[in-house]
Amino acid sequence: MVASEVMERNLGETENIIINQLRKNCLQEAMGCEAKSEFKLYKGTEMNESDIFASAVEESEFCVRLCCSQCHPYTMVVKEESSGDEIVTLDRPFACAAAGCKCCCYQNMTVSSGGQKLGKITEDCYYCVPSFTVTNSTDVAIHKIKPPTCLGGLCVDCFAEGNPCGKGCCKSSFIIYDAADEAKTDPKGKILVVPKSWGTELFSDANRFKVDLPKDATSEAKGIMIGATVFMNSLFYENNDEN
Repeated sequence: MVASEVMERNLGETENIIINQLRKNCLQEAMGCEAKSEFKLYKGTEMNESDIFASAVEESEFCVRLCCSQCHPYTMVVKEESSGDEIVTLDRPFACAAAGCKCCCYQNMTVSSGGQKLGKITEDCYYCVPSFTVTNSTDVAIHKIKPPTCLGGLCVDCFAEGNPCGKGCCKSSFIIYDAADEAKTDPKGKILVVPKSWGTELFSDANRFKVDLPKDATSEAKGIMIGATVFMNSLFYENNDEN
């Protein structure tokens, strides 16, 4: 599929983006309400108001958010901030939640634009270390996404972004590899969750992600990576106090 003008304008030359989840209001936080997820997207590595290029709001039913918070289905349209035009649409169907291992009922998200499929992110069969395959519009694998590992790939490396009790506090990451890189030795990009203020971390499940996009990625592939970031947030970071 050829990228739309809106997608090309916003993602064509972009190498880094920040995806910032907005907090619920105080009443929703106090009552534990499962509000719709809402995001602002920034170009670059800093959060300047002038760098906001898109926003997105989850569309889902309240009952499924309340009863199936970590695996509820939703649709999310990422819209250009200035015009309101669609950049990409994310569609996540219901499936069993991510766990310590997975061998069936895989989570997935389809990314489209203008009604045409761009690609898909699908959970792999795994034990201990989550793994995902990214495919393009013709279902050809283009990327693999998984967290950094230790002990020969047996465990997630909690120290990859620094000491969890020091500068690495509240940081974790997923590494983007080419699908053909079976040894996972040549990272092409990264999805990094970074801490917000202490108040946000303690009293909210709102998250912030810095995304280093693969340098040779097409606009379509970059759109899929926006979807992958929102997908990782849904699977591993929202309502993580219940995990």
